[in-house]
Amino acid sequence: MSLRAERVAWRAAGRLVLDGVSLCPEPGTTVGLLGPNGSGKSTLLRLLAGVRPTASGVVTLDGVPLPELGRKAVARRVAVVEQHAETGADLTVRDVVRLGRIPHRGAWSAPGAADEAAVRDALERTRLTERAAQSWHTLSGGERQRAQIARALAQRPSELLLDEPTNHLDIQHQLALLALVVRTPVTSVIALHDLNLAAMFCDHVAVLRHGRVVAAGAPGAVLTEELIGDVYGVRSVVTAEGPGGRPSVRFLPG
Repeated sequence: MSLRAERVAWRAAGRLVLDGVSLCPEPGTTVGLLGPNGSGKSTLLRLLAGVRPTASGVVTLDGVPLPELGRKAVARRVAVVEQHAETGADLTVRDVVRLGRIPHRGAWSAPGAADEAAVRDALERTRLTERAAQSWHTLSGGERQRAQIARALAQRPSELLLDEPTNHLDIQHQLALLALVVRTPVTSVIALHDLNLAAMFCDHVAVLRHGRVVAAGAPGAVLTEELIGDVYGVRSVVTAEGPGGRPSVRFLPG
């Protein structure tokens, strides 16, 4: 059953930010959350992670509501990669990745063999092994994002939530980062602004506007010129020229 949101709502300062949103990713798939700024993408990710309680509706993991599971149990299964990660501490890349093992350890216990094996595997999969002893503060933006994904992978999650992970990255690093996520054998939910990246990498997309899902399905079925004009207020041409016949969006001026 995996991670599911069923008609969830959330309010802030009296305003309904999410209104009856449901999301049921198929296990092992990559789901893109699309929509303009303020549409509720980041809020939905926080509800899925159990960081915020729902005002109504429920988020479940294998059919059990998140509050009944407890934060530590959820953290063992659900990993989160935020838009920006900063630390004032002088940590190495390995130190950052080790943070992903905290949900699996006792309050004061040192990392064990299983923890170190998970860290080594995460560093290898993100191609950061050679930078493991390097200071976090010396990394480029793309390397920092890879380190955050490595930290998430070290949790050995079954679900991975990413909030605009390609922001401020150049095209090469955007493509490499999303390819890494897609290769990872977990269920991934990614908030994205770039419609072409969503079309290239996502199995399924959900488009939010004013806190509601207005369209959901395969990228080829959802990303139409009509929907893009209605949701984003821009003109576009959508063709099936993307990889594997996936949609490709070209925006028009005016």
